[in-house]
Amino acid sequence: MNHLNATSYGKQNMNSSRTYAYLRASTEEQNADRARNQLLEFATFHGIGISAFFVENESGAALYRPELMRLLDVAQKGDVLLVEQVDRLSRLDARNWETLTTMIKGKGIRVVALDLPTSHMMLKPGDEFTDRMMQAINGMMLDMLAAISRKDYEDRRRRQAQGIEQAKAAGKFKGRQVDNGLHERVLKLRAAGMSYTEIQQTTNAARSTISRILKSKSAD
Repeated sequence: MNHLNATSYGKQNMNSSRTYAYLRASTEEQNADRARNQLLEFATFHGIGISAFFVENESGAALYRPELMRLLDVAQKGDVLLVEQVDRLSRLDARNWETLTTMIKGKGIRVVALDLPTSHMMLKPGDEFTDRMMQAINGMMLDMLAAISRKDYEDRRRRQAQGIEQAKAAGKFKGRQVDNGLHERVLKLRAAGMSYTEIQQTTNAARSTISRILKSKSAD
């Protein structure tokens, strides 16, 4: 899903850092917007404003996600990257996680996750010593949760592969079934003149899915 226009929520003090929320879901069946209210409630509770939401349906195992890269390009030193859970930011392997954290640290961005309480202190920087201590602690915790997220990702993929092999052996595997209802909705919306972004917002389907449906229709 494409980047939403910058929208401010709550109050943000002059000369303070900006907070950018990142929302991600991995498939067209999931809605990346589901955590929006939780992030808004968190921001309100801590007295900060969210300058913009960056929303996309991409795998967390992919490093170069369009909206995440756009967020990192926009954010400046001292800004906050806010996520619901660490696994929304990463299900990366060790090498790609190191690349991502190097990019984040290089820009001086502070990562805050709702499921990582130690990171909440990063919202309001204190003196230099405290900041460095909290950054070190938060960095270690982020590394640990990112490793757990990767393991969960690999375990699920392994179980899925085993299930497929068992189904094949039993002659029950039919592969992924086409969602005819979604296909029909996408085609009708496109015929009505809707853009890809408008279709995404209406159906919650991934852009890649919409493109595949429209290409298949053109090939008919």
